[in-house]
Amino acid sequence: MSLSGMTAAFKASSSFVTQQQWWHPTRDQCQYGFTSLSERRFRKRPVLLRVKAISGKLDLDFSDPSWKQKYQEDWDRRFSLPHITDIYDLEPRTTTFSLKKDRTPLGDGDVSSTDMRNGYVNKDDRALLKVIKYVSPNSAGAECIDPDCSWVEHWVHRAGPRKEIYYEPEEVKAAIVTCGGLSPGLNDVIRQIVFTLETYGVKNIVGIPFGYRGFFEKGLKEMPLSRDLVENINLSGGSFLGVSRGGAKTSEIVDSIQARRIDMLFVIGGNGSHAGANAIHEECRKRKLKVSVVAVPKTIDNDILFMDKTFGFDTAVEEAQRAINSAYIEARSAYHGIGLVKLMGRSSGFIAMHASLSSGQIDVCLIPEVSFTLDGEHGVLQHLEHLLNTKGFCVICVAEGAGQDLLQKSNATDASGNVILSDFGVHMQQKIKKHFKDIGVPADLKYIDPTYMVRACRANASDAILCTVLGQNAVHEAFAGFSGITSGVCNTHYVYLPIPEVITAPKHVNPNSRMWHRCLTSTGQPDFH
Repeated sequence: MSLSGMTAAFKASSSFVTQQQWWHPTRDQCQYGFTSLSERRFRKRPVLLRVKAISGKLDLDFSDPSWKQKYQEDWDRRFSLPHITDIYDLEPRTTTFSLKKDRTPLGDGDVSSTDMRNGYVNKDDRALLKVIKYVSPNSAGAECIDPDCSWVEHWVHRAGPRKEIYYEPEEVKAAIVTCGGLSPGLNDVIRQIVFTLETYGVKNIVGIPFGYRGFFEKGLKEMPLSRDLVENINLSGGSFLGVSRGGAKTSEIVDSIQARRIDMLFVIGGNGSHAGANAIHEECRKRKLKVSVVAVPKTIDNDILFMDKTFGFDTAVEEAQRAINSAYIEARSAYHGIGLVKLMGRSSGFIAMHASLSSGQIDVCLIPEVSFTLDGEHGVLQHLEHLLNTKGFCVICVAEGAGQDLLQKSNATDASGNVILSDFGVHMQQKIKKHFKDIGVPADLKYIDPTYMVRACRANASDAILCTVLGQNAVHEAFAGFSGITSGVCNTHYVYLPIPEVITAPKHVNPNSRMWHRCLTSTGQPDFH
């Protein structure tokens, strides 16, 4: 199977389903905060759901008193981390990662104080994924497993350096590849991976140019990397290594990995790139290669499961403020001015929602997860009329994936296998102009599409810190012997997660969540049904 088809394959093979028996006033809930792609609509009537849950391959019967224990065991199984000792009988060695070099020990310099300063993480440390105990499925944002909304602990592996490692640093050849589209912070991650590898003592570090294409495209040679070379790359946007979508067959990439004698591969990318990384990991295991394949989650859409946020998201929201502020000034300065801003968000409206919240200037926010109508008594266009009559102007923010059910669908896909969306921003622009022309009301519309501007800039301070930690943790997990996993921040803690669990489906904005309710309160928009 080619890497470009990996995302679709993993989504199709996902077997996790939750079916619940309570009356829910808004929409079906899943324990991870996402919903089926085909069920992203507000429901006006409560729906009766069956008492049954399927977790992985585990069929849960809630009438069984031991269902919680079975669920917990299944969770622990699915979230265990693949390790090179699963296929190799290896003994660990003491880590070469130390922060005490050329430093005077504090106090009397005993071993315990030194260990504390080095900050090693115990291999049995876990972080709790969910911390809110919902007492009702009708609580805002409730993510319940059973009809009683029972509390179930979701523990995941804590990230960080271990005292024992499974590679000899001087013998390691490490490779870094950036895949998919651009995102603020790519260079920060590359830089920190190189820095941390050198701290371990790795001398042979290379960059693979232009994504997975760099493994097979003739004329593209790997790039030697060092601290001196990457020292200042974080001062600019884009990717120092270049990016591309799609790729060759997994077997061809692993052939290249073998030929190059790569021991560690760091893949920086989104859901599709993670699917590709997992396929590479599985092929390496099949061939019994001692190769650690580690991913770093990258997407400004913030749509990767379990994670509080992904790098580039904060910067994208901050940059979106420039476009929104421009739209606001244009709209406010014109007679019956309307400012329309389209932001990224193929299937998830996180950027649009957070940008609307942070700006405080948005009157209407439209996202893919919430259905709406444009025409009719309760449509968006009627509300725009009301805003012009009352305020004299209005500002609208739409995610690129919003309103796709109102447009003609396209079966075309890009190199990564993603369906090419119809341009809802342009459609909205044309609909607004036609509507006000038809009713004889003057309207001065300004349409702003900053799509590629928000991802081409350098990371802001918040994202730079996140990139730094993710880059460091990626190296720690590779030296600890893990493979086929990714690192992220969950419930404010940095953790390791198996790739198959994070790519089962994109993460979506939950219309029953407090954050979406806050957005509605800020915009004052009604339900457009």
